[in-house]
Amino acid sequence: MSEAIRIGIIGGSGLYDMAELTEREERTVTTPFGDPSGPYLVGTLRGQRVAFLARHGAGHRQMPTELNYRANIFGMKLLGVEYILSASAVGSLQEQYAPQQLVIPDQFFDRTKGRVSTFFGNGLVAHVAFAHPVCSLLGTVAYDSCTAVGATVHKGGTYVCMEGPQFSTLAESKLYRAWGMDIIGMTNLQEAKLAREAEICYATIALVTDYDCWHPDHDSVTVDMIIQNLVANAKTAQEVIADAVSRLPYERTCECARALQHAIITRPDAVPDRVKRDLAPIISRYMK
Repeated sequence: MSEAIRIGIIGGSGLYDMAELTEREERTVTTPFGDPSGPYLVGTLRGQRVAFLARHGAGHRQMPTELNYRANIFGMKLLGVEYILSASAVGSLQEQYAPQQLVIPDQFFDRTKGRVSTFFGNGLVAHVAFAHPVCSLLGTVAYDSCTAVGATVHKGGTYVCMEGPQFSTLAESKLYRAWGMDIIGMTNLQEAKLAREAEICYATIALVTDYDCWHPDHDSVTVDMIIQNLVANAKTAQEVIADAVSRLPYERTCECARALQHAIITRPDAVPDRVKRDLAPIISRYMK
């Protein structure tokens, strides 16, 4: 059994724990960007040490806009995490993605407003490649695990990340459909950007809860409707994640593992010492 915490799990609405997790302990992590959503629950899952974080905090107290995305991802990096599996509730923008089905998106579209989604700045500039925002290796593992546990799953598609906390207007929902978008949520794009900067593989297991408001039979999205479908999906999501954990390779050969190799543009001698110290877990391979 490996003692290294190489796998991170971020649980969204409805997924606040991992029932199969054993040898549990809470880890409180302090980051240069403030506190994460809460303590990380570290334990053993299918023979692997993992770190679980409830994205919205205990009791679901933090809105998508309020989340400290940088602290959440940086905390994973401090724990040694190399893979992050995110489970997230989404609305469906297309008929073929029915409630209680799963989607493994491979693209994101940003409709948020001014959220901080980079570790860089303050004298250090880096531009990571982000054409393919989801780790293809991890996305494939997640899809294979969905299939293995008997879930109805769709591979690929675009996740629209909206600001919230309100759900979409009918006009917005129809526009996203016209653009060819597939699912809609409020959290995952910032996580994906930050994970890439931290050289962590990232993939989303999207749990469809509703048809958004575009569907003539679902023109009023309610929390009650979403919770009912989340409860139905929670067991499946936990089975998928547990199976995926057991499939992940030890050695990473994907581009995520070296995302910063050609991304840092600032001369090392021009970077403030404090920034070098704060970002050492991320940049020490490239800058002393």
